[in-house]
Amino acid sequence: MALYDITVKDNKNKDVSLSEYKGKVLLIVNTATGCGFTPQYEGLQKLYDKYKDKGFEILDFPCNQFAGQAPGSDHDINEFCTLRYKTTFPRFKKIDVNGKNESPLYTYLKEQKHSFLNHRIKWNFAKFLVDRNGNVVERFAPTDKPESLDAKVSALL
Repeated sequence: MALYDITVKDNKNKDVSLSEYKGKVLLIVNTATGCGFTPQYEGLQKLYDKYKDKGFEILDFPCNQFAGQAPGSDHDINEFCTLRYKTTFPRFKKIDVNGKNESPLYTYLKEQKHSFLNHRIKWNFAKFLVDRNGNVVERFAPTDKPESLDAKVSALL
Protein backbone atom coordinates (compact mmCIF):
# COMPACT_ATOMS: atom_id res chain seq x y z
CA MET A 1 0.00 0.00 0.00
CA ALA A 2 1.12 3.54 -0.75
CA LEU A 3 -0.08 6.86 0.66
CA TYR A 4 -2.04 7.64 -2.49
CA ASP A 5 -4.00 4.36 -2.17
CA ILE A 6 -5.61 5.55 1.07
CA THR A 7 -9.06 7.13 1.24
CA VAL A 8 -10.09 9.27 4.19
CA LYS A 9 -13.27 11.14 5.14
CA ASP A 10 -13.50 14.92 5.04
CA ASN A 11 -15.23 16.79 7.85
CA LYS A 12 -18.53 16.45 5.99
CA ASN A 13 -18.09 12.64 5.89
CA LYS A 14 -17.28 12.50 2.16
CA ASP A 15 -14.60 10.17 0.81
CA VAL A 16 -11.35 11.84 -0.23
CA SER A 17 -8.65 9.85 -1.99
CA LEU A 18 -5.19 10.99 -0.96
CA SER A 19 -4.28 10.58 -4.64
CA GLU A 20 -5.86 14.05 -4.99
CA TYR A 21 -2.68 15.33 -3.34
CA LYS A 22 -0.20 13.71 -5.75
CA GLY A 23 2.59 16.10 -6.60
CA LYS A 24 2.16 18.17 -3.44
CA VAL A 25 4.28 18.41 -0.30
CA LEU A 26 2.11 17.45 2.66
CA LEU A 27 2.21 18.05 6.38
CA ILE A 28 -0.19 15.61 8.05
CA VAL A 29 -1.10 16.54 11.63
CA ASN A 30 -3.34 15.02 14.30
CA THR A 31 -4.90 17.93 16.15
CA ALA A 32 -7.15 18.85 19.07
CA THR A 33 -9.03 22.00 19.99
CA GLY A 34 -8.49 21.84 23.75
CA CYS A 35 -4.82 20.99 23.94
CA GLY A 36 -1.85 22.98 25.22
CA PHE A 37 -0.52 22.72 21.66
CA THR A 38 -3.73 24.07 20.06
CA PRO A 39 -2.13 27.51 19.51
CA GLN A 40 0.08 25.73 16.93
CA TYR A 41 -2.87 26.24 14.57
CA GLU A 42 -1.60 29.80 14.19
CA GLY A 43 1.86 28.63 13.11
CA LEU A 44 0.37 25.98 10.83
CA GLN A 45 -1.74 28.61 9.09
CA LYS A 46 1.28 30.90 8.62
CA LEU A 47 3.24 28.01 7.09
CA TYR A 48 0.28 27.18 4.85
CA ASP A 49 -0.13 30.80 3.73
CA LYS A 50 3.56 31.01 2.90
CA TYR A 51 3.74 27.86 0.75
CA LYS A 52 0.23 26.88 -0.42
CA ASP A 53 0.75 28.48 -3.83
CA LYS A 54 3.94 26.45 -4.30
CA GLY A 55 2.29 23.05 -3.90
CA PHE A 56 2.08 22.67 -0.11
CA GLU A 57 -0.91 21.28 1.79
CA ILE A 58 -1.57 20.73 5.47
CA LEU A 59 -3.96 17.88 6.20
CA ASP A 60 -5.60 18.30 9.62
CA PHE A 61 -6.96 15.19 11.34
CA PRO A 62 -8.66 15.99 14.66
CA CYS A 63 -8.23 13.28 17.29
CA ASN A 64 -9.92 12.86 20.66
CA GLN A 65 -7.70 10.02 21.94
CA PHE A 66 -5.48 12.13 24.16
CA ALA A 67 -7.22 13.31 27.35
CA GLY A 68 -10.43 13.96 25.41
CA GLN A 69 -9.04 17.20 24.02
CA ALA A 70 -11.13 17.23 20.81
CA PRO A 71 -14.59 16.49 22.17
CA GLY A 72 -16.73 18.42 19.68
CA SER A 73 -18.38 17.29 16.47
CA ASP A 74 -16.53 17.63 13.17
CA HIS A 75 -18.63 20.73 12.48
CA ASP A 76 -17.82 22.25 15.90
CA ILE A 77 -14.10 21.58 15.49
CA ASN A 78 -14.04 23.13 12.02
CA GLU A 79 -15.95 26.18 13.23
CA PHE A 80 -13.60 26.63 16.19
CA CYS A 81 -10.49 26.43 13.98
CA THR A 82 -11.77 28.71 11.25
CA LEU A 83 -13.16 31.35 13.61
CA ARG A 84 -10.49 31.31 16.31
CA TYR A 85 -7.37 30.63 14.23
CA LYS A 86 -8.61 31.57 10.72
CA THR A 87 -7.42 28.23 9.32
CA THR A 88 -8.00 27.56 5.64
CA PHE A 89 -6.19 24.25 5.11
CA PRO A 90 -8.18 21.01 4.70
CA ARG A 91 -9.66 19.51 7.85
CA PHE A 92 -10.91 15.95 7.94
CA LYS A 93 -13.23 13.82 10.04
CA LYS A 94 -12.11 13.10 13.59
CA ILE A 95 -10.08 9.88 13.70
CA ASP A 96 -8.15 7.56 15.99
CA VAL A 97 -4.39 7.52 15.46
CA ASN A 98 -3.65 4.55 17.75
CA GLY A 99 -5.35 1.33 18.71
CA LYS A 100 -7.86 -1.06 17.23
CA ASN A 101 -9.85 1.70 15.46
CA GLU A 102 -6.88 3.65 14.17
CA SER A 103 -7.13 5.17 10.73
CA PRO A 104 -5.33 3.23 7.96
CA LEU A 105 -3.59 6.51 7.18
CA TYR A 106 -1.94 6.55 10.59
CA THR A 107 -1.10 2.87 10.41
CA TYR A 108 0.74 3.68 7.18
CA LEU A 109 2.43 6.85 8.46
CA LYS A 110 3.71 5.11 11.61
CA GLU A 111 5.05 2.20 9.58
CA GLN A 112 7.01 4.65 7.44
CA LYS A 113 8.40 6.83 10.23
CA HIS A 114 8.19 5.63 13.79
CA SER A 115 9.97 7.32 16.64
CA PHE A 116 13.05 5.58 18.00
CA LEU A 117 11.26 4.83 21.27
CA ASN A 118 7.81 3.97 20.14
CA HIS A 119 5.57 3.18 17.18
CA ARG A 120 2.57 4.97 18.70
CA ILE A 121 1.54 8.58 18.35
CA LYS A 122 2.22 10.07 21.77
CA TRP A 123 -0.01 13.15 21.75
CA ASN A 124 -1.87 15.73 19.70
CA PHE A 125 0.01 17.70 17.04
CA ALA A 126 2.41 14.97 15.93
CA LYS A 127 3.41 15.87 12.37
CA PHE A 128 4.46 13.88 9.29
CA LEU A 129 6.16 15.58 6.35
CA VAL A 130 5.56 13.96 2.95
CA ASP A 131 7.38 14.78 -0.29
CA ARG A 132 5.80 15.33 -3.73
CA ASN A 133 6.09 11.59 -4.50
CA GLY A 134 4.18 10.46 -1.42
CA ASN A 135 7.24 9.45 0.60
CA VAL A 136 7.08 10.13 4.33
CA VAL A 137 10.37 11.94 4.86
CA GLU A 138 10.20 12.97 8.50
CA ARG A 139 8.15 12.72 11.68
CA PHE A 140 8.00 15.56 14.18
CA ALA A 141 6.99 15.56 17.83
CA PRO A 142 4.05 17.58 19.14
CA THR A 143 6.56 19.95 20.74
CA ASP A 144 8.05 20.81 17.34
CA LYS A 145 6.49 24.13 16.43
CA PRO A 146 5.29 24.63 12.85
CA GLU A 147 7.70 27.54 12.31
CA SER A 148 10.62 25.21 13.03
CA LEU A 149 9.59 23.14 9.97
CA ASP A 150 9.83 26.03 7.51
CA ALA A 151 13.25 25.18 6.05
CA LYS A 152 12.37 21.51 5.65
CA VAL A 153 9.09 22.33 3.86
CA SER A 154 10.85 24.86 1.64
CA ALA A 155 13.57 22.35 0.71
CA LEU A 156 10.94 19.86 -0.52
CA LEU A 157 9.17 22.47 -2.61
